[in-house]
Parts: sequence; structure tokens; C-alpha cells
Amino acid sequence: MSETVADFVLQRLRDWGVDHVFGYAGDGINGLLAAWEKADNSPKFVQARHEEMSAFEAVGYAKFSGRLGVCVATSGPGAIHLLNGLYDAKLDHVPVVAIVGQTNRSAMGGHYQQEIDLLSLFKDVAAEYCQMVTVPEQLPNVLDRAIRIASSQRTVTTVIIPADVQELDYTPPGHEFKMVPSSLDISWSLPVPPDSQLTRAAEVLNAGEKVAILVGQGARGAAEEVTEVTELLGAGVAKALLGKDVLSDELEWVTGSIGLLGTRPSYELMRDCDTLLVVGSSFPYTQFLPELDQARAVQIDIDPRMVGLRYPFEVNLVGDAADTLRRLVPMLTRKDDRSWRESVVHNVARWWQVMERRSATTADPINPELVFHALSSRLPDDAIIAADSGSSANWYARHIKIRGTMRGSLSGTLATMGPGVPYVIGAKFGCPDRPCYALVGDGAMQMNGINELITIAKYWQEWADPRLVVAVLHNNDLNQVTWELRAMQGSPAFLPSQELPDFPYAGYATSLGLLGIKVEKPDEVDGAWEQAMAADRPCLVEFITDPAVPPIPPHATWEQMKATAESFLKGDADRWGMLKEGVRSKVAEVLPGTANDPGP
Repeated sequence: MSETVADFVLQRLRDWGVDHVFGYAGDGINGLLAAWEKADNSPKFVQARHEEMSAFEAVGYAKFSGRLGVCVATSGPGAIHLLNGLYDAKLDHVPVVAIVGQTNRSAMGGHYQQEIDLLSLFKDVAAEYCQMVTVPEQLPNVLDRAIRIASSQRTVTTVIIPADVQELDYTPPGHEFKMVPSSLDISWSLPVPPDSQLTRAAEVLNAGEKVAILVGQGARGAAEEVTEVTELLGAGVAKALLGKDVLSDELEWVTGSIGLLGTRPSYELMRDCDTLLVVGSSFPYTQFLPELDQARAVQIDIDPRMVGLRYPFEVNLVGDAADTLRRLVPMLTRKDDRSWRESVVHNVARWWQVMERRSATTADPINPELVFHALSSRLPDDAIIAADSGSSANWYARHIKIRGTMRGSLSGTLATMGPGVPYVIGAKFGCPDRPCYALVGDGAMQMNGINELITIAKYWQEWADPRLVVAVLHNNDLNQVTWELRAMQGSPAFLPSQELPDFPYAGYATSLGLLGIKVEKPDEVDGAWEQAMAADRPCLVEFITDPAVPPIPPHATWEQMKATAESFLKGDADRWGMLKEGVRSKVAEVLPGTANDPGP
């Protein structure tokens, strides 16, 4: 039997070490599906419930395994559905290749069924590389370049293969004019700045008295080097949300997340420092960095396109984080005055006390902060955690303490709803022996998480380790947007847009053969987590939480509190209970030892 183009595509993916492809069927990829049948499903085709979920699963796979993510979709609507997940990958710098079908070449330009100009459709999300294969000899070069560029540039690339091309006999490129041969190797060298630039950076850092460090996901392989620099400079370290798993939160000088979802110690670190070192982060919110004329600053990033952004950096170093810091260390002078470090440590300790007290604040029925606080100490040291967008991201950012080899992520730059559950599905295929946890609001769960429970039910018995827990905050409210309306606009919640229909999440999970647990009282939270973690199958825990517990930002002003109060006076449906919980939580944050707990 002759080898078709589709056969060659799957063989080339196997040659590159691709072991999973996330997708959904359609006649635009029938040639590929037939090839999968002949290849005994190698690489493994993982069927999601929707192409957007396929893309999210490829992103989760890539984020948590460190390998290339691959997704596949049919022409027309299937290709369109991939876009949101692919933009999530692009904006968070995750390597993903999308393989997309197209109508037959003979029908192109004829306004044919499901005919979309896919090159135009993908030209932004796959700006680094988007090509259509029109003859078999073109294929190896196009597919190899897509994989190589996605991997080296940590971005999205797209390969479009018309349906009739998939079924052609494969012919390799020849040794002749206008043929482009290809190869599989993917070796490249990591850049390191020259000593002259490192010397300039060291001069800035040595001159500072109050050094703040901000790390992002680009510093994930440089935890040891960041720690050494921190000890020399007596610094504190804040973490961008995508870099939450770079350093352990058990380190007393780690101030936690930065930004609107961040911690008070991180806000204070940036507010009071005189020197800033940013490593592997493109954190976009300048207002949470030092004042523009406040601090001398140095940036380290492997991507030359990402340096010099967000802040007036004095020295921009293009290089691998670990190698660059390793070469910088001998040029740094240890700071004997540790008063700045001591203040950072004090603020961090105080913050964790505040978080404990906030989690103990009474609510009706369950405080969502209690849910996350109770989970944090119970998480295995090798847990993989995915938070969805919404109020669940607030509590993930503030209450979950990273330690050991834990990994955690969310949709950082795109901040799209819906990736929490598909992220952990992708993670489970990439890291099948690690326990995975999706922390999701009921809005995101209704958007697509409910359907992806079917995917979990379809595949979980194939996993070496069945531990996968989905936690749903059930409050029948699009809570994050509700609070944005109240706190930022002084507007009441607009119930027709914010109120969600009720749904039996735990009961639905049980109907699929998963374990479903419904938690309606605060004293049931601990036991529910322990039951979920001991389960012999994936588990959904449905927590009935109070939407009136506010995610007050670390820099909250009285003006914002006033705006919130104004929304109550305009007729907010839950204004009095919400005001009570907001004031109580704010008091717990500002005055430790008050609220429900008299403290020491």
C-alpha cells in the first residue's frame, strides 16, 4: 500500500516525538483520520467535545509537560473554533502547532461549502508561521518548520492541508531546482549577554539599597539562581501570576503574586523599592510596578522582542534566565544591611496571617476563601493546578501556597474563561502520574467545563493515576464581573447578565461515573477535600459559596469602597449582606487580630 500525504504527516509527528494530538473529527480531515486508523492511533488522537477545548488541551499539555502541543481540526467551523485556545497559547508564549483541513483545491475560490480563507484567518494568531500545503513535496519542510518555529519561539504555528492533498501519494522533495528538503534536528543555543552588559547590570543592582525582584514564567528553570541573587542583594521577590510556580511560597522573602489579584506584600515591595530586577516576565500592568522615576531597573528576557517593555529599564539583558544570572552572580556584592529584607519578611508573615483570618470569615453558606485555604495545605507536593478566569483566579493567586515540584497556571494574558478543565485534561495526558486540580467558577463550568467532564469520563481509566479533581464554586453569579461593576463602576449587579441558572454539578458528574461531592456547609469543606483526594476516580467537588465575599485588591482605596457602597444604595439585590462581608474582610486585611478571630 502506498504512503499518502496523511500517512507521512503522522509518521513525521512520531519522528518529532509527538505522542498526543488533541482534536475533533470532520470531513476536512478525513484523510488524516483514515491515516490514524492505519497507524493504530499513533500518535494518540484525543477527542475533546469541541475544537476550542482541543486547543486548550494542547495548551495545558504544553504548559505542564514542557513539550510541544499539537491540535487538529477540520475546515471551516472547526478551524474557527480553534482560535480562542490558540490565542491563549500565543499570548502566554506556549508552543502549539495547529493542523487544519481545507476544502479540495479544485473548489477553492468557488464560494464552496465550509470554504474559509484560512491563511487570512490564522495570519495573526500564527503570525510566526502559517502555510498551506498544496503538493506533497512541500510537506516535510512546512511541517518541520512549523514544529521548529513553535518550539523555539514558544508560539503558535499553523499547517493547512486541503482534503484532496491529504489523500495524494506522498513524494519527497527531490535534489533539484525549487525543491526544499528538510530535517528533524531541533538543536539551538541559548543566548547569554556579554560581560560588558552584565557589568552594567551589576552596577545598578549593587548601588540599590531596597532591591525588588519580579519573576515570571521565563524564570521557571532559574529558581536556584534567583534564590542566590536574592540572598546576595537582600531582596524580596514577587511573582507574576504565570510565574506563581517559579519559587516556593514557603520562602519567607517571596511576597506572592503581583497585580490586581496579587498580595499586599507584593504591592508594598514595588511601592517602596529603589531598584527593580525583572526576570522572565512581561507583566503588563505598569501601575503595579514602581513609579516610573522611582527605581533603577534591569530586565532579563530570552526574547529580544520583549525587553524594554512596561518600565524604563536602564539595562536590558537578552539571555536565558539561569545562564544570565549565573554569570551575573560573581559581579554582585553582598549587602550587609538586611533591614529591607527584614521588612519584606515581616510583611509576608503578616499577609499569611491575614489570609488565614479572611478564610475564617463567616459567609452564607461557604466562604470561597475557606475552600482554597483548606485545599492549599492538603495539596500533594507534585500537584498540577489550573485555575480558571474569574473570582477563582483571585483565591488561587492569594491562598494557594506553591511548594515542592508543584505546577500551576491559568490563562494569563488572554484571561479567557473556560480553560481550567481542559488544561488539566491536557496535563493528565502529558503527566499521567501526577495529580491534577482544576479550580473553576460556575460560569466557566457552564461555558464548557460541563462538557469536558464527558472527556474525562471517556479517558480516565487509561491514565496510570486517576487523581483529577474539579472544584466548582457554585454561587449562580458571574462573580468577577459583578465585583468589577460594583467596585470600579459604582454600579449594581445587572442580574440579567450576571445571574446564572442553577445546575447540579456533582449530580451530573456522578451520572457520568465520576465521583460527585456537594458541599453546603463550612464544616464539610475539609472532609470533602480529603474524600476527593482519596478517590479512586476523577472527582468533582461542588462548593456552594457566597457571592458576597469581595476580592478586594491589595491597594484598595476608600474611593473604591465608596463606589461599592454606592452600588448598594442604587438597589443591588444583595447589597446589605455584601457590604457586611466586604467590610468584615477589609477589616481582617487591614487589622489582623480583628473580625471573627480576636488574634494574639
